[in-house]
Amino acid sequence: MSTQADPAQSGEANGTSVSPAGQSVTISQQGFAGGPTAISAVDLTLSFGQRAVLSNVSVDVRRGAVTALIGPTGSGKTTLLRTFNRMNDKVSGYKHTGDVLLDGRSIWRGVELMSLRRKVGMLFQRPNPFPMSIMDNVTAGVRAHKMASRAEMKAVAERHLTEVGLWDAVKDRLKDSPFRLSGGQQQLLCLARALAIRPDVLLLDEPTSALDPGATESIEALIRTLVPQLTVIIVTHNLAQANRVADMTIFLNQGRMVEYGQTKQLFEHPAEDETARYVGGRFG
Repeated sequence: MSTQADPAQSGEANGTSVSPAGQSVTISQQGFAGGPTAISAVDLTLSFGQRAVLSNVSVDVRRGAVTALIGPTGSGKTTLLRTFNRMNDKVSGYKHTGDVLLDGRSIWRGVELMSLRRKVGMLFQRPNPFPMSIMDNVTAGVRAHKMASRAEMKAVAERHLTEVGLWDAVKDRLKDSPFRLSGGQQQLLCLARALAIRPDVLLLDEPTSALDPGATESIEALIRTLVPQLTVIIVTHNLAQANRVADMTIFLNQGRMVEYGQTKQLFEHPAEDETARYVGGRFG
């Protein structure tokens, strides 16, 4: 059963909501964020075989904001993230109950998968450029979705390489292999590719974990420029990064959503002792 969190009991009045063990708590962004919803989980349980990774998660992700998913290894962060654009569908043993709504519509009913992934893009933990030229990498999705003519492709590439700060470094070698770029440049290239299809929601799965501090700083700064035009959901093990870039934070632990709220509130005045111990470095 799904119940509405009581602000007096959950801390919602102070900008956070909590999910007691064994209950599904629907958390409305209107209660503490004042913004519309981009994507929602509704009584969502995710399993592989007989093992439930997440149970009874109900949450509304605010449109035009950066939302961080934090929690210990194995808490279900990446599984939840990959569910938002159905990347888990072909994984052996994967099952779901409940629903995910994008703009109020189920992502599993009456939605063509390619259309969903145009609206909900993804950047993976490690750079994954395609074995084609730098320019063709950026425009691959644009070509697949027939979003621009052949004559417009170079302009598309320039626009999005400029957006991620990579244009000056590659403008004279657009036909080169992307594998000649540094790791940070490859990740920026993959981000340009994701942005080129103009998604509504961008999923980031630990996008800086394999990068040096300079590249990490560049990508974090870029993430902040993407909102409010985009909705960004980022998985990170780096609590300082979540604190720097996220407007909202969801804390997952042991298959539950423990707490969700404004990042500053959740880190500085968490409603749950479990959250306080995690953000304080006492476990995880």
